[in-house]
Amino acid sequence: MTKLSAPLPIRPGCVYLVGAGPGDPELLTLKAARIIGECDVLVFDHLVSQAILDLVRPDAERIYAGKERGNHALPQEELNVLLVRLARTGKKVVRLKGGDPYTFGRGGEEVQTLRESGICFEVVPGITAAAGVAAYAGIPLTHRDYAQACVFVTGHLKDGSMNLDWPGLARERQTVIIYMGLHGLGHLCDKLMEHGLPADWPAAIVQQGTTPNQRTVTGTLTTLPALAEAAKLRAPTLIIVGKVVTLHKTLCWFPEATQTP
Repeated sequence: MTKLSAPLPIRPGCVYLVGAGPGDPELLTLKAARIIGECDVLVFDHLVSQAILDLVRPDAERIYAGKERGNHALPQEELNVLLVRLARTGKKVVRLKGGDPYTFGRGGEEVQTLRESGICFEVVPGITAAAGVAAYAGIPLTHRDYAQACVFVTGHLKDGSMNLDWPGLARERQTVIIYMGLHGLGHLCDKLMEHGLPADWPAAIVQQGTTPNQRTVTGTLTTLPALAEAAKLRAPTLIIVGKVVTLHKTLCWFPEATQTP
């Protein structure tokens, strides 16, 4: 058996972009947990749970930089500058993001600023919502009988629109995962049907996956918007479109909440 070398301590004057995973604190990687516990400053998102924040040293500084729909605690441009400024004071900085830093987490923008400013950085991947939430909902992203491809998209673009590659998404034998699509769910379903998917094509939406508040609503492109509205789901949610959704009742294993918190 290969003996692993001792992990290096995190360096002062360096920024670590760390993925916190989809919600369940036990889905943190070992490296992420260690680095969180060693940092001088933690800059964190609103999706980061209290259980993960408890890993931070009591004397470490905590800065909230959450982004919720219509409410950004710190605009992205200011956040980029903040990370540079903190690193230049010689502090060990962790930028903690829900999910994975490079999967709809705007980590690429932050790293670009760090690189341009000559700041040392490292990226620690996390389990992205697509993998974590789908697994906890009993919906495999791929399956030999149903889907040989998987596509991740965001439910809104930088300008607030949902101008996606609809012909590319409306294909059979693939699974489509939509992040941040709760408020555009009806439009999303209409567009997929308009571009060729049948009205009875399976679709699901999962609320706060991998947490005690997880709820999964399944239906079709025709029925899902009304079902989601009736269930009064709350963000964050993940939308899954494809025949793999039909496996939910057979493969589900995680105990779900019976009502919205």
